[in-house]
Amino acid sequence: MTSGKKILGEERRKLILEWLQTSKEPLTGSELANRSNVSRQVIVNDITLLKARNEPIIATSQGYCYFAPAVPEQWFERSIACNHEPEDAKAELNLLVDLGVLVKDVKIEHPVYGDLTASIMVANRKEVAQFIQRVNETNAAYLSQLTEGVHLHTIAAREERTLDEAEAALRQAGFLLVE
Repeated sequence: MTSGKKILGEERRKLILEWLQTSKEPLTGSELANRSNVSRQVIVNDITLLKARNEPIIATSQGYCYFAPAVPEQWFERSIACNHEPEDAKAELNLLVDLGVLVKDVKIEHPVYGDLTASIMVANRKEVAQFIQRVNETNAAYLSQLTEGVHLHTIAAREERTLDEAEAALRQAGFLLVE
C-alpha cells in the first residue's frame, strides 16, 4: 500500500472493473491494492462482491481477468482426462500450449467436496512458467495430488483438429488417462 489516498467502496469497485476490462494482462490482487491504496484482502473482498453481481471476473494463477469475449469467435472446447505425477505438470501444459491450445482449468472429483475446479488459463510457455513458478513459490499442491494424479482439463482451440492433435500428443506422452 502506498501513502496516497485510499479509494473507498463503490468507487474502488468501479475502478477495479475498469482496470480489469482494459488490461491485456491479468492484474494481481497486490497490484490492484497498490493502485487503490487498500490491502490485498480488501481487493479479495471486492472481487467476491463483483462476482456476486455476475461480473465475469476469473482468478487465474497470474492474477484477475475480466473474461468477456471482445469479439465473438468460434472456439472448440473439450474435456480431457489426464493422469501423471506432479513433476510432469509443466511438460503436460507445455505440450498443450505448444500445439496452440488454451488450457482453461483443472478439475478433480474429491471424495468429500465433489467436483472441484480451478482456473488455469494458460496459452503459451510464459504463462505456463508463471503458473508453475507460483505453485513452487507458494508450496501449493496440485489438485491432482488429491486424486493420485487423475484430473480433467477443459481445453480450447480455434480448430477442432487442434484438439484432436492435443489428445493424440497427450496419449503418446503417457499423460492421457486411458481405459
